[in-house]
Parts: sequence; C-alpha cells; structure tokens
Amino acid sequence: MRTADDLGFAVLAYTFMPDHLHLCLEGTQPQSDLRDFCRRMRRRSSSSCWQFVRESLWQNGYHDRILRDGEDVRGVLSYILLNPVRAGLVQQPGDYPHSWSVTFIP
Repeated sequence: MRTADDLGFAVLAYTFMPDHLHLCLEGTQPQSDLRDFCRRMRRRSSSSCWQFVRESLWQNGYHDRILRDGEDVRGVLSYILLNPVRAGLVQQPGDYPHSWSVTFIP
C-alpha cells in the first residue's frame, strides 16, 4: 500500500496466495508507472520478509493485464477474491485472511 501511495496507484483488490499474488491497481496520476511499482514493491517486500524467508521471495517477471475503458472491473475483482475458494483454501472469499478489496465483490 505504501508503494502504491508513493507511486500514484490505488489498490482496488489483492489476494496473497501461497505461491503467487493477484493484485488490481488503478493509476491515479499521469506518471503512474507499473514497472516501477512492481520493481519497488518486490524490493520492499523482499527486504521486509528476508528475516523470515531467507530465499528469493519473487520469481523473475510477472504477468500483467491492462483493463481498457468499459471492461468489467467488477469481474476482475471477483476473480481475484474468489481465487482462494477455487484453490480449495476456504469456502467463502470473506474467510480468507490474505485478501482485501475496496468493495467486497463476490
């Protein structure tokens, strides 16, 4: 969240899964730069977790998808929040402690 604030992004939803992260961001400034955000977020989180996880926290690269005007943001948010349910980790999305959204969608 700190990195998003620093670099002009609003976090709309996230879900930290055991082996990956789903994140929906919205650029709030003309200079919002996704590559810079990913680089800094990964560096900050790796530094914070180093005392607990003494190995690389992130794999190389990431997959991004840009939503265009008129695309279904609610569907993307629902997909992110339902990921733990699809993975069999919980029965209801609200039961998963490592997810968050500005608006609970599912």
